[in-house]
Order: sequence, then structure tokens, then C-alpha cells
Amino acid sequence: METFASGSFYVAPSLMAALDALDEGGSEAAPFAGGTWIMRAPIRHEPLKSRYVAIGKIPELHAIKVDADVVEVGAAVTHAALAASLADLAEFDVLTTAAGRSANPAIRTMATVGGNLATAAFAAADCVPALLCLDAQVEIASRAGRERTSLEQFLTMRSTLAPGRLLQRIIVPRRGRKTVHVRLPLRQAGDYPTAIVSLAVSLDDAGHVQTACVAVGSVEPVARRWHRLEAALAGRPLNAARAAEAAAALAGEFTGRDGADVPGWYRVRVLSGLVRRAVAALGS
Repeated sequence: METFASGSFYVAPSLMAALDALDEGGSEAAPFAGGTWIMRAPIRHEPLKSRYVAIGKIPELHAIKVDADVVEVGAAVTHAALAASLADLAEFDVLTTAAGRSANPAIRTMATVGGNLATAAFAAADCVPALLCLDAQVEIASRAGRERTSLEQFLTMRSTLAPGRLLQRIIVPRRGRKTVHVRLPLRQAGDYPTAIVSLAVSLDDAGHVQTACVAVGSVEPVARRWHRLEAALAGRPLNAARAAEAAAALAGEFTGRDGADVPGWYRVRVLSGLVRRAVAALGS
């Protein structure tokens, strides 16, 4: 196979070639998909890697497979492609909204789902909380084989993955739930969201919540499930006011991240309003 030179850019023709190149490059190599985060590294005063492995030509990384029980999404699928492919599946409204309204149209045609999940420094990624509330799993490939883990676990280990490993696909179970994704941009649609709430619920015949999965993004450095709010919603009818009250009472468990655009306390304060909007949307 081709070898790297300093500052090189290798276009991998296959998954195995990409894994070989990443393994060869070690800590100096990184995968390059849409490039929407990497290309702006100089603006953030972050150093670039000396070696990049382009994975955009690998067919299986662009595949979306919809089965009766599961949806599988290749890591190089763009936000725009994902939103279009799942648009007719109401149970994935949370994900089509996350992918279809993130950033701006130009970015959505380039940014990949795998990049959204793997970029540890990007706290405002829309697809992360959306996939968290859907109980998604990820598959990580290396020359030694494949490893599957929950997205929740992947978020804790992504910044310390050994060289030569690549997020290959995302696996999302189908459970017929009602889902919604709400976000609060600073000023306009193209801004990064101040806070995100993704919600998935299953209801019994009486309209009571059987299961609830709530995920919060952009508030803290890493998106996470809101397990105590999930417990507060379970067993009750969907009620936006009551859900907002519970969220306000539990919001203290979050420590908002400060930024030049908005203080951390504000990110936490708006959570109850986003929960109200999410529950109201599901009940309409």
C-alpha cells in the first residue's frame, strides 16, 4: 500500500486499506471524512495532524440499511443523506430533525454522522443526543476485527481510542417510539445550539409513558442521558407543564459549560423550557 510522507493525505480505496493506513500512521494519523471540523482547526488555534486518511471513497461507510428491527448507518453518511433517508419513518423524527437542522445546508451536505460522534471537542453536536435517546450502538473497526459498544460508552472512550481504530457504523434499534428533538440556537438557525433536548417515549393504551429516554446536548462538554427525568416521566400521562416542573427541579445536576457566546448557567436554565417544548410536541 502507499506509505505516508510528512503532511500527507491518503485516499483509502477500501475499509481495510484505511485501517492499515491508520495503524501505520499511529498517533500522527487521523481519519478525514467531511472535514467540516478538521478544516477549521486553524481558526480554533488547534494543530493539524501530520497524516490524514480520507475515508469518503469507501462504499460501506456511506450505506444506510433499514430493516424491520434495526437501522444501520455508515459513519461517512452525511447529515443531509441521513435526514432524507429516514424522513418517512416517524419513530426517527428525533434523528431526522437533528441531522436535517444542524448547522446550515452547506455543512449538512458535508458533515458526517461518524464525525459528529467521534469529535470529542464538539459539545454542540446535534446527532449525539438524538442517537443517545434512541439507545444507539456503534461498531468500531480495526485490523484485529470489529467491536460493538453502546454510544453512551463510546462517548467516554472516544478521545482515548488506540491508533488504528475507526468508527465504522451506527446501529439503532427500532421500537416504534414517539420521538422529538428540540434545540435553542443563539440567534438564528445556523448557530450552534445553546442547549439540546432529545426525547423518545413509548406509551401504553391509556396514554401513560411506559419508557422515556431523555438526552441533553450542548449544556455540558459531553452529551448525556437524563436518567432522573426519565424516571419522573415514566408511568404518567404526557404533560408538558408537569414535565417542565420536573426538569426545573432536577436541572441542578447539570454543570453548564461556559463559553464566549453564552455562560454555563444559562444553558442549564433553559432546559426546563426545552423539555416543555419537547413533551408538548409529542402530545400534539
